[in-house]
Amino acid sequence: MPPQYLYRPSSYIFSSYLLRGVRAMLVLSALALAGCATTDNSLQTAEADLSASRLIRDNYLSQTQSDPLGAYLASKERRYSTPQNKPQKEAMVATALKMLGIKYRYGGDTPNTGFDCSGLVIYAAEKSLGLKLPRQAAEIARQSESVKRDELKRGDLVFFNTLGRRFSHVGIYLGNSKFLHAPRTGAVVRIESMDINYWRKRYNGARRLAIRHNDADRLAMEANKLVDASNDHKLASQVSVHTRKRLHKP
Repeated sequence: MPPQYLYRPSSYIFSSYLLRGVRAMLVLSALALAGCATTDNSLQTAEADLSASRLIRDNYLSQTQSDPLGAYLASKERRYSTPQNKPQKEAMVATALKMLGIKYRYGGDTPNTGFDCSGLVIYAAEKSLGLKLPRQAAEIARQSESVKRDELKRGDLVFFNTLGRRFSHVGIYLGNSKFLHAPRTGAVVRIESMDINYWRKRYNGARRLAIRHNDADRLAMEANKLVDASNDHKLASQVSVHTRKRLHKP
């Protein structure tokens, strides 16, 4: 075939391919610029967060290094703050639960002698909370805060009329309508449900022990002294050395 009749691509096809290539390059350039902008914004945010963290750190260090004794005492004050009632009442519940199975004895208030109902409560409150409660259940009720049944919490006291008079029997509430008590002669310390017919008919109120502020402080200090003892010792030593250096500066 003569050369003039060979197939030759038209200029229109070349123009079409060129236009597509230009469009692809423009799209890729736009994506690259967006990615750079996003990266720049992320870097700026990270740098801002780092700067804020450094400011907080520098402020803390300036306070602790300029007055280490004050910082140490402040940390001790926070550590020995008065705890909430919940941990204290849990301690009372835990103490009482250890008495499960101990025989009932009228007038008893120790594990060795056995317990009556108020003796068990008195023992648990004194050993766990440091409280000295009256000997009779009715007297304990008079000196405690009244609580509605639907507001009962673990460690509250529940009272029943078992001798023809109000507040003649007492137990320690455990939650889910269960209570721990020393029931009667011939029985042992045990857990029962307040929902059974006998106790439901005789229930006549609940009380919450009022823990005195000084007792709470003493308990908080005794409990927290056992926490991070080694770290406290290290911090106290560092403060002592730093203070001595400041005092001996010319």
